[in-house]
Amino acid sequence: MPPSLDDLPVMLAALQNSKDHLETFLPWLPNVLTEEQLKQSIIEAMACFAKFEGEQRYSLYTKQSGELIGAIGLIVHDKSVPYFEIGYWLAQEFVGQGYVSEAVLALEHYAFTELKAERIEIKAAQTNLKSRAVPERNGYQLEGVLHNARRLPSGALDNTVIYAKTRPTHTEL
Repeated sequence: MPPSLDDLPVMLAALQNSKDHLETFLPWLPNVLTEEQLKQSIIEAMACFAKFEGEQRYSLYTKQSGELIGAIGLIVHDKSVPYFEIGYWLAQEFVGQGYVSEAVLALEHYAFTELKAERIEIKAAQTNLKSRAVPERNGYQLEGVLHNARRLPSGALDNTVIYAKTRPTHTEL
């Protein structure tokens, strides 16, 4: 679902309850842990969504219960290519159940078929093994490692891994 202020209370609870799980790799987390901060973030996400720029953020819900479990975003890097990046987070209790992999495949399909994407990237901290498992499981190719390219919220340096898929041929879609 596109970003909505209706998600505010549930998303805030998910972020706060998963703080220990998420804070290792997500530097933006401290900026969305209060109701006012998250409200501003959702308003900005709604504006980007309406203009199709920046990040096209979607809230993730389970099919079974309709419970909000996280978010996924399609970051618009270059419309002239077109080239996008996928980013995601998931509430701790839902990690390892295939939700992000399913969401990545759905967003990837949308990007390739509707947006005519030529390239989709997924970047992660090299030490974030759970996040790295998603592109690896979904057929993304590891294209490179950028050494000492990111500082984790702890202050430690980490490498950035870049996974990508390029536009499939017509028969692959």
